[in-house]
Amino acid sequence: MSMELDVFVGNTTVLDEDVYQLWLDGHTVTDAVRIRMEAGALQECEANEEVLHSDTMDQFRTFQMCERLLQSPSKVANQLLFQIPPHRQTMLIERYYEFDNAFAREVLGKKLSKGTKKDISSKTGIALKSCRRQFDNFKRVFKVVEELKGPLVENIQRHFLLSDVLARDYAAIVFFANSRFEAGKRKLQYLSFQDFAFCAGQLTSYWTVGAVDNVMEDMDVDLEKEFLHDLKDLKVLVSDKDMLDQHKSLVCAQLRGKIKVFSEMEASFKNLSRALVNIASKLTHTKDVRDLFIDLVEKFIEPCRSDKWTIGDLRLFLTHYSSSVHTLEAFRHQVIWDRYMGVIKSCILKMYHD
Repeated sequence: MSMELDVFVGNTTVLDEDVYQLWLDGHTVTDAVRIRMEAGALQECEANEEVLHSDTMDQFRTFQMCERLLQSPSKVANQLLFQIPPHRQTMLIERYYEFDNAFAREVLGKKLSKGTKKDISSKTGIALKSCRRQFDNFKRVFKVVEELKGPLVENIQRHFLLSDVLARDYAAIVFFANSRFEAGKRKLQYLSFQDFAFCAGQLTSYWTVGAVDNVMEDMDVDLEKEFLHDLKDLKVLVSDKDMLDQHKSLVCAQLRGKIKVFSEMEASFKNLSRALVNIASKLTHTKDVRDLFIDLVEKFIEPCRSDKWTIGDLRLFLTHYSSSVHTLEAFRHQVIWDRYMGVIKSCILKMYHD
């Protein structure tokens, strides 16, 4: 008796995104099974606990085998071991390189060769295994892009195949690791990773060598020394008494009746102006560059906060404070001033919150 059978053979690798996330989060197989059961996986699959445990273990084994490839994302598309559709490859890579903002916030400004992963794990509640993956990813990206020419974000995207948003977040981490900005002081703890990432983007776009020169020997995140040196010329805004008085009267004329804290602003104008100009003039020193954010908080943001400025008051003040300089006839450094204040204004407005 002969029989005809239609046989289909496929070898596409089965990947469960939820289980992948559990693996990335550093859970053990046992913990992952429990979490899946609590989420109703047994009812959904009409399976028993033993089958669920076997499936989870099989998935974890697959992810561990994929990990070596994920550490060099360009190899994922060319390997023959796993048959993974392109859109799933993208998902695997993007998720592998995603990180917890709480973890990144702890790492900011620290030297990436010194692993304090256990401390960060206990402080943030993120599993140690996940901390290791995230920290190793930071180090891997930094090491690869450190010697590459050209725009940092583009280099990260090209070598690690990440989305634009994630590549920009990694660029912020590389920028902080390279410049060693102080981010750990108590007064800076209220600032989130995304606050710092935004500021890093501003600094990279307008103050670095790469902002003015696209043909670099290495990555474009070193602050431009000539620009930092030229910032000393801004000192005349506060050292010349007539210019300081004229600047104040111009700003007051623009803001009278427009902000609720006008009298406080008028009384503190000279101190606030000195703070912003002095921060600029000291940026030739490495220590003062590292202290940029703590200086902005202590010398500008805190005084405004104590006088109960709203974000609207602050935005109006900074806008007119910056633009009114263009009508000071004796002032000759408008281009440097605009390049400096454009970034400072954006950073202060981002950092001004509870």
